[in-house]
Amino acid sequence: MIPKKLKKGDTIHVISPATSLKIIPESQREATNLRFRSLGLNVTFSENAEEFDEFESSSIDSRIVDFHKAFLDKKVNAIITTIGGFNSNQLLGHINYGLIKKNPKVFCGYSDITALQNAIYKKTKLVTYSGPHYSTFGMHTGFEYTLEYFKKCLMSDVAFEVKAAEEWSDDQWFLNQSKRLFIKNDGMKTIFEGKATGTILGGNLCTFNLLQGTEFMPSLKKALLFIEDDESSNPKLFDRNLQSLTHQPDFEWVKAIIIGRFQKASQMTGPLLEKIIKSKKELKNMPIIYNADFGHTTPQITFPIGGKAKIDLIDKKNPLIEIITH
Repeated sequence: MIPKKLKKGDTIHVISPATSLKIIPESQREATNLRFRSLGLNVTFSENAEEFDEFESSSIDSRIVDFHKAFLDKKVNAIITTIGGFNSNQLLGHINYGLIKKNPKVFCGYSDITALQNAIYKKTKLVTYSGPHYSTFGMHTGFEYTLEYFKKCLMSDVAFEVKAAEEWSDDQWFLNQSKRLFIKNDGMKTIFEGKATGTILGGNLCTFNLLQGTEFMPSLKKALLFIEDDESSNPKLFDRNLQSLTHQPDFEWVKAIIIGRFQKASQMTGPLLEKIIKSKKELKNMPIIYNADFGHTTPQITFPIGGKAKIDLIDKKNPLIEIITH
């Protein structure tokens, strides 16, 4: 079930299912709102978006009220999350999935929002979108690639090929917008060659793994797993988190794995990652690529959770990832 794509005049509604909007400075919000207006999109905010407690979040009741109201509001065309965090999975058992199924619309975010996106797909078959948060749109420089792929995925029905960004950054851009550090991108790297077509699942790996053994975990049959991890990851943690995923029912039918770029703090190098991948018998002969432009570095693509894609990794110098948007 694919929601209607965005067009000029539509309304983006901001909710905070994890960390509160209160942590986002006014100057960053002004920049974000201006960027949405430049796309011809209106911005509205949920009633409890700025509620703030000792967890930098809000009560489950407040977040659920905002979540349901956003889907019920006929004036809202898309829902975007403020930022990530740690507690989106608290909401899974409180969501009225029937309400969402009857009121499908774009739902976009990443990181901790992974839990909500994959659970919604499992329960309703609604395609959701792993992409920039509301806060991300406040980035002054280095945002062009992210914006380009947001529009390709959410404002067009045309399938698109993922091309590697020319440069990337792992700086804390929100602390000093005028002093950014960009690194030349050496592109996506193939570990195992092959071709595959399937359904995109995943997102942030450690968050996706929170769904294991629950009613909210989608089947991995014919899945293309898009996975990434943040700065709290390291080779040992990524290794065991990935191993845990390979133990899931239906993993033997996973079609391919696409791994997003690691943050510097993870200390994950290409040789270390390749050693981890090649140590697992479950991954033998499966097409696998890494250093793709999504995750907790910038820029990032937007891709559909529950949507379709095809990859062709036969030519290591020119790997193909094509996202099907309709």
